[in-house]
Amino acid sequence: MIGGLDHVALPMRNTEAMIVFYRALGCSVVERPAVVVVHAGEQMINFHRPDRWTNERFTLRAPGAVPPCGDLCFVWDGGLDALHAAVGALGAAVEEGPVERQGGRGINATSVYLRDPDGNLVELMVYGAEPADGG
Repeated sequence: MIGGLDHVALPMRNTEAMIVFYRALGCSVVERPAVVVVHAGEQMINFHRPDRWTNERFTLRAPGAVPPCGDLCFVWDGGLDALHAAVGALGAAVEEGPVERQGGRGINATSVYLRDPDGNLVELMVYGAEPADGG
């Protein structure tokens, strides 16, 4: 029986920009030789460095995975004002939102969508925020 999701692994193209981006969102980032490990709460994303995922001898990955191939959703623990301030400080463009979406908790939350430096879709979901228009 599966007890939960431990981590996800994705290929990464823009190492330094990705590190800056995820740290600015409040994630813990650990650099290792083959991967950059991003901790979001108790969950983890291993971003494979370019020399790793382009190496044909590295087969413990999805064979067709190339950046951007991630569609990631994070729970944002601050309010919408703090979320918009963080996104603005990153200089990231909001692709959609705030909009109401049902999250993994089975209840509605307010989501804002943007892209990380590699182009992965990043959804930041705020539970308990005032309902957003649209959705």
